[in-house]
Amino acid sequence: MLVAGTMAAGLLLLVAGAELLVRGASRLAAAFRISPLVIGLTVVAFGTSAPEMAVSLQAGFEGHPDLAIGNVVGSNIFNVLFILGVCALILPLIVSVALVRREVPVMIGASVLVYVLALDGALDRGDGAILFGGLILWVTWSIIAGRGEARDPEGGEEEALATIAADGTSWRAGAVAVLCLAVIGWTRSWFDSVVAAFSLGGAAIYLAGAVLARSRAAKIAGVLGQLGFVAVGLSGLLLGAGYLIASSSAVARALGIGDLVIGLTIVAAGTSLPEVATSVVATIRNQRDIAIGNVVGSNVFNILAILGLTAILVPGGLSVDASVLAFDLPVMVAVAVACLPIFFTGFRIARWEGALFLAGYVAYTTLLLLAATRNPALGSFRNAMLLTAPLVVIVLAGSTWMAIRAQRKIPTPPGANAKGAST
Repeated sequence: MLVAGTMAAGLLLLVAGAELLVRGASRLAAAFRISPLVIGLTVVAFGTSAPEMAVSLQAGFEGHPDLAIGNVVGSNIFNVLFILGVCALILPLIVSVALVRREVPVMIGASVLVYVLALDGALDRGDGAILFGGLILWVTWSIIAGRGEARDPEGGEEEALATIAADGTSWRAGAVAVLCLAVIGWTRSWFDSVVAAFSLGGAAIYLAGAVLARSRAAKIAGVLGQLGFVAVGLSGLLLGAGYLIASSSAVARALGIGDLVIGLTIVAAGTSLPEVATSVVATIRNQRDIAIGNVVGSNVFNILAILGLTAILVPGGLSVDASVLAFDLPVMVAVAVACLPIFFTGFRIARWEGALFLAGYVAYTTLLLLAATRNPALGSFRNAMLLTAPLVVIVLAGSTWMAIRAQRKIPTPPGANAKGAST
């Protein structure tokens, strides 16, 4: 019960921390008139991937490379198969042409790149530098390419930076509570100095913004308020990551399951909860660019930033288990490649395609658990998967071919230029 409570507390802190981080970062980005697709691909995706970053970095420093890598690989598989599957079942998703032509190939390329770099059985500091350098290039490219799509946020810049809502007193009371909890927790060693520093700094910055909000410096107050959200959110992510790693390791030891399987399943799904919430809410609100861009951007960020930084910062880099090279990394690459034909079929994800994604995730997780527990049904289930996979490939290839032929038959409106047709 103690382990279960610790795991639940860790997941709750991760979700709450990511919510505050996304709240602050997305409003800051909106104030600078960045398009919704770019916000989804960068700010929102990076914020919702912060739990994976916290877990992988801490796992790497604590000597759990399987958990660090399994968390990223499992999260990427979960993001595409589960999150897009659920969102498509709720409401068929219309896919942006720019996403298909520009960002999905980047996700595929990043997946292939990390697989190639890991073939020697490790991701060392040089490999991490290559991955992180790719992240810088991708973010720069996305912002430049998306500048033409930018629009003013609803309500204007001041509303995007607003710190004090209708219930501003509650937010200020919460900031004071965080400030007191940070001081008490640090003095009693409930959490480390880094978490305390982010909590103290974030609460103090927010309260400073609340004081300035009463003056004429409304814009500065808004910036300080959102920065306070970001800092407190990071502290929640770090604290939650520590709880989640400790509890998941205890579960692994109790069940006789290795860190790799726990990272690929429980931790990967747990740290992806912010992506689930963000994409589902965006789908319900018909903000499809944020819903899909969040998933694609998170996957690219997981590979280039999380694995890149972890490989750079952890002494000796990360060792890659042979089973990951043989099965899990190829599955991650295949899942990324599978997005391309599904996105091409009318530039939408239909409900039947969402159901196909969900079935794929259930099959993948079942195979992992059967293998980890050495279940006698493993051989029969693996044979069934080998028979089913070619049929799925044939269906996707056929639907893609028909979609491409149908698009070629659509006449171009007179006078439409390439940009207009693409739009």
